[in-house]
Amino acid sequence: MSDLDLEAIGAWMARHAEGLDPPVSAEKFAGGQSNPTYLLRGARSSYVLRRKPPGQLLKSAHAVDREYRVQRALADSDVPVAKMHALCEDETVIGSAFYLMEHVQGRNFDDPQLPELRKEDRLPYFRELVRVLAAIHRVDLDAAGLSDYGPRGNYYRRQIDRWTKQYRATETGTIKAMDALMARLDRACPEDDGRATLVHGDYRLDNLLFAAETPDIVAVLDWELSTIGHPFADLAAVIMQWQMPPGSQGRGLAGVDRAAEGLPSDDEVVALYCENMGLARIENFGFYVAFCFFRMAAILQGVKKRALDGNASNPERALELGALVPGYATGGLEALG
Repeated sequence: MSDLDLEAIGAWMARHAEGLDPPVSAEKFAGGQSNPTYLLRGARSSYVLRRKPPGQLLKSAHAVDREYRVQRALADSDVPVAKMHALCEDETVIGSAFYLMEHVQGRNFDDPQLPELRKEDRLPYFRELVRVLAAIHRVDLDAAGLSDYGPRGNYYRRQIDRWTKQYRATETGTIKAMDALMARLDRACPEDDGRATLVHGDYRLDNLLFAAETPDIVAVLDWELSTIGHPFADLAAVIMQWQMPPGSQGRGLAGVDRAAEGLPSDDEVVALYCENMGLARIENFGFYVAFCFFRMAAILQGVKKRALDGNASNPERALELGALVPGYATGGLEALG
């Protein structure tokens, strides 16, 4: 079951998505908190619809048009993405903008301990995660038609200012650790070092689809936060996630004996990234991790606010995620030292 008007979608597809079957059923995916995502089935094929949530939204959030644009631009690159079918920016069709894309078959992992795999089989999945991340950062922006995909200049200054504003706009109560983290990041923001690449903005294990039987990534998902930015933020986001507690809430690796479980250490992952990118090392990596804790806290605060306003894709899950904001803020302070 879903809340989609399949008749309206089918009529729009007849005009703008020639060759695709009109949908006869739709099923909402459990994930996709920010932009609701559905599996649509036609008589002969299936495809995926991803839409802006209904209701009053922050101006710069839920940019499904940007998701569509970047994935279409990456179609012939070394970055695996789903094929884009069509974009609908006419909100009168189903109440918000949406796009249709290929339904990619693959394995998705929520838990970075990879309990579904044998210990000796886990490391190649992390190597592939790092390889594809480096491929994103090596995209030729001019050749891909993405040279105007984001503003240039100091990415961290821009992002700290943006997410502080977004957090204040969705604040539902005082969180002292978050106030302290924003103040410290504001002071610690480094000068621009000239690096400017495509960044995913939410690169993590559960936003990747792997092949059914091998560690090959077949699609990178959820490009809403992608832009032109600083590549170390994507890498730090991966490391940040692993510093959270294990389990369905934190989905981290804190306290896990990684060597015993066939998992790489943070340092090994950073070194592997540097090897892929031709770097000797990364200085002041703690700042980048702290920044990622801050940004995720601001994102989750927005998820919580949508739940309280009645606009969340999955209200119960949204409130659970919102409850993690103080922990992310504290993690950011710890990363700064």
